[in-house]
Amino acid sequence: MKKYMHWIATAALSLSLLSPQSMAGEVNAAVAANFTAAAKEIAREFEKQTGHQVKLSFASTGKLYAQITHEAPFDLFLAADAARPTKLVESGQAVASSLFTYAVGQLVLWSADETLIDAEGFILKEQQLERLAIANPKTAPYGAAAVEALTNLGVWHHYQDSTVRGDSIAQTYQMAYTGAVPAALVARAQVALDSRGSSWLLPTSLYSPIRQQAVLLNHGADNQAAQALIDFLHSGTARAIIERYGYGLE
Repeated sequence: MKKYMHWIATAALSLSLLSPQSMAGEVNAAVAANFTAAAKEIAREFEKQTGHQVKLSFASTGKLYAQITHEAPFDLFLAADAARPTKLVESGQAVASSLFTYAVGQLVLWSADETLIDAEGFILKEQQLERLAIANPKTAPYGAAAVEALTNLGVWHHYQDSTVRGDSIAQTYQMAYTGAVPAALVARAQVALDSRGSSWLLPTSLYSPIRQQAVLLNHGADNQAAQALIDFLHSGTARAIIERYGYGLE
């Protein structure tokens, strides 16, 4: 009887030690550069609520996609477009049922100079900028959107040869922030919570919707922490953070 009671006590103690933190896992997420600030805040809140740990890797969507197709060990992909996550599903590298739009991006013309950009964007429309930074349209969806917007404004022919192209939207923003270029077309989220500089929010009619989609990759299909992070992105907490950074929601 004493042995039995000792076994019960030991089992109860073991179960009590299995707190969410002691059972926590880790998720390795590949995240589009425009979502850097929002992703960091979401990750902190997720870790606090679940005990899971999140490792975030930031780059352009195109570069991350290339790494994933070459079997980089990511569990989750938060892209800046819908095309590449869809391709991963179609090629059997991601879980189809997990695919969803977590944010809708917007394009903004921004300068560190507080007086440079007017409220209607005439400085861009009237081709008065000597140099303009955009993200590489081949690898960054915001870069592709920038080219589309400039084309629809009828000014791409003017800026085509004078644009400076960043590897990612984060690098593009840094060019304008440091004054290396007078202005840049960047993600609204990068400047939404910053009162510095001057900006013009481009009408969304000038470019195709920037639907940013997330998908669970095959590498993370059996990772409970990865599934938990996908679920958390659907939560009211995460959606409120996403909206605060200037993104739209679907």
